[in-house]
Amino acid sequence: MKHVIAAAAFLAAAMGAASAQDPVWDGNTVVLEAQELAHGVFAVVPEGAAGMAAEGAPIATTGGFVIGEHAVLVVESMLNERLNRQLFDLIAARTDRPVRYLVNTSFHGDHSYGNAFVPEEVSIIQHEATAAYIGEHFEADRAFMIQNFGAGRGIEEVAPVTADLLVGAGGHLAVDLGGIAVEIRDFGFAQTGGDLFVSVPAAKVLWTGNAVVAEKPALPWLLDGHLVETLETLRSVHAAFDADTRVVPGHGPVTGMEAIHWHVDYLGAVRDGVQAAVDEGLSLEETVARVTLPDYGGYALFGWVHPGLNVPAAYNDLK
Repeated sequence: MKHVIAAAAFLAAAMGAASAQDPVWDGNTVVLEAQELAHGVFAVVPEGAAGMAAEGAPIATTGGFVIGEHAVLVVESMLNERLNRQLFDLIAARTDRPVRYLVNTSFHGDHSYGNAFVPEEVSIIQHEATAAYIGEHFEADRAFMIQNFGAGRGIEEVAPVTADLLVGAGGHLAVDLGGIAVEIRDFGFAQTGGDLFVSVPAAKVLWTGNAVVAEKPALPWLLDGHLVETLETLRSVHAAFDADTRVVPGHGPVTGMEAIHWHVDYLGAVRDGVQAAVDEGLSLEETVARVTLPDYGGYALFGWVHPGLNVPAAYNDLK
């Protein structure tokens, strides 16, 4: 559970002097809004996300939904019943067509815990690695989420839900909602090893989950390491979509393909700097001191995520 250790360090840094009982963002107060990106294609974004992203502040989960002639597909189920209900209320305000599918882009609780409150007739779609992780680590993961997102935020009531449709390694699933198709694809290891990318090709809209946390200056988090694989995956994603595709990241306002390009450039710079240090036989501490990359330093969390997480992860991967 390396991601738990790394994320705990992140939350301590992000919350600064705040009490350990304070949530990184409050699932009891977040308000979600729907933004129509094309006919029947909506991003669901926390209110105020644009201003928070510019400051690098932690932002609640983003998601979305797609309305077809016969059915609706939802991206992410959110952290708790309150946010899940907000999401489904946003859908109900725009259509009376039935929700038939829901995709979790990863196992992270703020993207998947709302599964517990989804109607039984909705088919949940996950990567097979996500389903396996939830099956093996749910109780420990929920305890971690309560610790860092706060008691009394509805996480205690969450229970694991078995997915109905699984996407395998390198797999692809196409869902026809009637007049509009949704593509669900595994491009490879992005952050968790069970990441799914969801797109509506006709509308040129892409949901990335946490593979792209937010727009520039936000940076990727190598929570489980795998610098080389993550860089390769994001390059593949960038090459697979048109330059004018709109991107709905894991925790931020709607952006464009430049957000993925920024992540790719940053990870490439990390790789080059760390590889040179490894080739010279430098220690991890010496590598962190050398590979500072000030050109990418605009992120409010840079002082933790770059030297405290990404450089060490790259060093271990390349060494």
